[in-house]
Amino acid sequence: MSGLGLNNNNNIIDWAWKIDASSVKTDNSAIKSALLDLTKPVYLAKSQEKLGLASVTAIAGATDVLAFAQKLNPEDLGDDNYKKQHGVKYAYHGGAMANGIASVELVVALGKAGFLCSFGAAGLVPDAVEDAILRIQAELPDGPYAVNLIHAPAEEALERGAVERFLKLGVKTVEASAYLGLTEHIVWYRLAGLSKNADGTVNIGNKVIAKVSRTEVGRRFMEPAPQKLIDKLLAQNKITQEQAELSKLVPMADDITAEADSGGHTDNRPFLTLLPSIMALRDEVQAKYNFAPALRVGAGGGIGTPEATLAAFNMGAAYIVLGSVNQACVEAGASEHTRKLLSTIEMADVTMAPAADMFEMGVKLQVLKRGSMFAMRAKKLYELYVAHDSIEDIPAVEREKIEKQIFRTNLDEIWDGTMSFFKERDPEMLTRAMNNPKRKMALIFRWYLGLSSRWSNIGEKGREMDYQIWAGPSLGAFNSWVKGTYLEDYTRRGAVDVALHMLKGAAYLQRVNQLKLQGVSFSTELAGYRTEV
Repeated sequence: MSGLGLNNNNNIIDWAWKIDASSVKTDNSAIKSALLDLTKPVYLAKSQEKLGLASVTAIAGATDVLAFAQKLNPEDLGDDNYKKQHGVKYAYHGGAMANGIASVELVVALGKAGFLCSFGAAGLVPDAVEDAILRIQAELPDGPYAVNLIHAPAEEALERGAVERFLKLGVKTVEASAYLGLTEHIVWYRLAGLSKNADGTVNIGNKVIAKVSRTEVGRRFMEPAPQKLIDKLLAQNKITQEQAELSKLVPMADDITAEADSGGHTDNRPFLTLLPSIMALRDEVQAKYNFAPALRVGAGGGIGTPEATLAAFNMGAAYIVLGSVNQACVEAGASEHTRKLLSTIEMADVTMAPAADMFEMGVKLQVLKRGSMFAMRAKKLYELYVAHDSIEDIPAVEREKIEKQIFRTNLDEIWDGTMSFFKERDPEMLTRAMNNPKRKMALIFRWYLGLSSRWSNIGEKGREMDYQIWAGPSLGAFNSWVKGTYLEDYTRRGAVDVALHMLKGAAYLQRVNQLKLQGVSFSTELAGYRTEV
């Protein structure tokens, strides 16, 4: 029985096209195959009074064409200028996941297949970041790749050190994330890559993809760099006078990712309201400055199925960003325990918990609550931080409880280890804490928050219930979508394969929608896109 039907003959368009009836396939498997062959258009017609589809390159014959869907390849989706400027085949970005979860292997695998991916440099010391960049450059000498630059208000030295390495190593694209406002470091990176082309136009050597979830932050990245930071960089001889002048002609970022309900740092913004808001702001700023090339807006957070992918593109996104879904892939820099756990979660298995890098500010990030007690324990530490002025002020019963259940050692020993850590990582941070009991308490608590993500990455035995695993509900949606298929097995989840299924599925659904708009109805089997079993 055919899975095709006609809803309303009044919707059928008279194409005045005819095809050979013998080319029309009416059984469901052949119809599915025709829809899946995205390189060819499909034509709806009748063969012996049965509806079917034909994929033909020439229109000839005596059977009327009742509906039509154009060819649509995965590489056709998204903004062509995005693909051109970043040197990629697909309008897809593998988003950064900190501490190297978005690993060298992930960046290289996606890059070799024509996808842009950001290395998760956040949380790593500059030497580790440099080593990773050199490995990526050896595999992708001509790109494409990006490196994450995360805003670090409590550890400015790390942000500054990262930019120094990026400029030294010739990193041409960074993904800026978790910014509350512009810093001199991100401005330095952007402006240091500006030069003048022979025709007088601006050559943007250092590209920036800014991930934002608030319009006020988005505006700062959409507009030119602020004069006060330009003046500061000029005074430090970090940029030239020509670069300062050219900066007035370009925005701070080439691409703005509207980050909705994502894993890690997130404001849990609804996808359907955030993306249009950021796009409307883009239109306002673009009309004012008339940048060339024009500002682009992509969509990230909440994308874990072909349906969500298509929704983003149909809403006008220039590209899509996947993060949480990639974390369960074989190339991700996460332990097998973590990847296996991530492959089983559902949409409701996530919650918000205090962030290590912005602990004192009360900033939260989205993590897995299933299979881990991290969120509950991290919240307890933040409650103690807010309620007390120092470690010594914490009641003995409470201190004993967190030493036994969370830290598993005396807090004085934790402080000794914390001092050793920051002497190497950020001595200025340690200096500020020595005479400030409240800051000292924050650093001690951050010991747990910081190591918990590392434990998850390396698979620290005995600490499984303390793993800090960043994830958004999109991964639960992905797991539901692949249930019963080969991708349900986390050991078979390759990042390139997953990315292609997202885009191929979106293209397939778009063709189905084109036919639906012409009055065609589909069975459940034909209406959806699924991977093979």
